[in-house]
Order: sequence, then C-alpha cells, then structure tokens
Amino acid sequence: MNTHKAPVTAPAPFPVARRQLNLATRHQLTTTAGVPHATVTSRTRPGGPWQRLLPRVYLLQTGPPDHRQRALAAVLYAAEPTADPLAGDTAALTGGAALALLGIRDAPPTPADVLIRSPRRLTPVPQVRPVTTTRWPGTLTVAGVPSARPVRAAADFAARCPSPERVRSVLAQVVQSGWCHPRDLHTELRSARLLSRPAVRSAAGELLAGVRSVAEAQARDVLTGTDLPTPLWNARLYTPDGTFLATPDAYWPDEGVALEIDSAEYHYTRDAWHATLRRRLRLESHGVLVVSATPSMIRDTPGQVLAALRTLLTLTTPRQTPPTLTARGHQQLPLFQGAG
Repeated sequence: MNTHKAPVTAPAPFPVARRQLNLATRHQLTTTAGVPHATVTSRTRPGGPWQRLLPRVYLLQTGPPDHRQRALAAVLYAAEPTADPLAGDTAALTGGAALALLGIRDAPPTPADVLIRSPRRLTPVPQVRPVTTTRWPGTLTVAGVPSARPVRAAADFAARCPSPERVRSVLAQVVQSGWCHPRDLHTELRSARLLSRPAVRSAAGELLAGVRSVAEAQARDVLTGTDLPTPLWNARLYTPDGTFLATPDAYWPDEGVALEIDSAEYHYTRDAWHATLRRRLRLESHGVLVVSATPSMIRDTPGQVLAALRTLLTLTTPRQTPPTLTARGHQQLPLFQGAG
C-alpha cells in the first residue's frame, strides 16, 4: 500500500501574505510584520522555506508558484512599497498576462506587463515589463490579482505584440468571450493611438463589422475582392413570430444563404456535433441554404468554399419564396481606413 502523500503547502504565517496568495514584499515583511532583514535573507537561501520570485518579492512556501502567484508577484514588484498592492492604485496587471488570467488562450502570460503611474519609473526584469502611463484605467480583481479592465488589457497587448495574426486572434477572443464590446475596444484603441497600425486597424475593423474569430476573419479576407454580396457577420436570426433561430457566422439576408464555419476543436463530442446538425436543420427548415466549412477549408481550399457560396447565391436569385427571417443585433459597418 502506498502511504506517500502529496506535499501540502502550509498557510502563510503572516496576515499580509494570507491575503496575497502566500506572497509578500520585503517592505511588508520587515516593516508591517516585523521580520528582521537577516531572517528574510536566511529563509530565502537555497533549501529554505521561502523563495525569492522577484527582487523584493517572496513566496512563503516551498512548492512552486502557480500562474496566479506569478501574476500577483509581478504586481507586488511594481506597486509602491508603502501602498496596498491589492487596491490596484499604483500597479495593475495588463496586456497578455491579464488576458491570460481571463482565459484568453492565445494571450501570453509572460512577461507580465504591469501598469504604473507616470512619472514613476521602475527597472524591468525578465519576468516583468513595467508600463508607465498617464491614462490610469479602471481596475478589477481577477483571481486575486489587480488587473486593468479587459478592454484596456487588450489594447495594451495590441500595443506590444509584434505578430499581426496573434493581435487578430486575441482581440477576436476578447470580444467573442464577452469581455468587451467591439465599439468600446475600438474607442480604447483610438485613445491609445493604435489605429494608425495596419494590423490593429484591420483587426478592430473586422470586429466592428461583426467578425468574431480568426476563422471568420480569414473567411472575410477570402470574400473581400470577389463580386459576391457582402454578408452580415454573426447576425441573430429570428422567425416571423419572434422566435430565435440561430446565429450563422455569415448570412446573406436577401438571398437566404448562410456560411457556417465549424471547427473540430469545438465539435469533438457527440453532443456538440448533434447540436451543430440541429442548428443546420433549423436553418434549412426555414428556407436558409447553408454552406458548411472548417477553418482549414477556408485557409487551404478557399476556392472551393467560394464556388459553393457562388452556386447557392446564384440559385437563390429566382427563388419564389425566400426566407422571411429577421436579422437583429447587428448593423453592417464599413471598415475604418483611417486612424480614427
């Protein structure tokens, strides 16, 4: 019989660390808790009960830090020593690290971008990038970590990310997850003077037009420049009696044609696949003609997808009884070509 037990992390010995995920700064330990400097040094030596995660920031346990502790450690490092770091008044997580805490998959958790108030300056370290700002955002606590609101975190991420595709993906995920409205994101990007960057302007414009994922953005790229009519993206369709029907990825209301982009990543269970089929049956039972494609088809064989759409859009031209559905919750908007 195996009597081995997993190591248990002991509770932090000081109230200040108990409310900070087992973390404390040197100032908190020595000034607030009265721990001698020599004791802090001895306990953080190799093999000791504490760990030094960042300059002047300590983890009061022997086990490795989790992602929340690493994120909060970055805020503790950046906060003014005499301030309450959990208040979010002098330091707040932003950018990819803040978005990663919210569950945005493509947002990198490290290095952690942390906002500090101008004109204060702080030396960066490999794990933490202090970002001085004159526009202090509204903050909230995410998993115990003071963070900029998602719309500001998304803008700060876009400001520092060198990859256009990752900018496109992360901004789409933030909106798709419901963390901010595309209009609010566009306003924030404009305030940060980021719309002069082609990649940011393009991603923001796609979201305003109704695009909500990288696959949809790629489909929009494929459709741009063709002679096909411009669809509505993510329009909510209702029957004449007001019953909600579905939200296809793209919809041509005059022709009654929909494009559904179905990723295997979200349809790998029997129930999910059946839900997809039921949605398609609902659309078709109300006269909507559906073209189904995967993201890889959009990417690798766009000509075939266009051919299928062109065929259905052409077939619907002489239709005697087109669908009588209503599209709500969406207004087709043009792409912004200027910096705004």
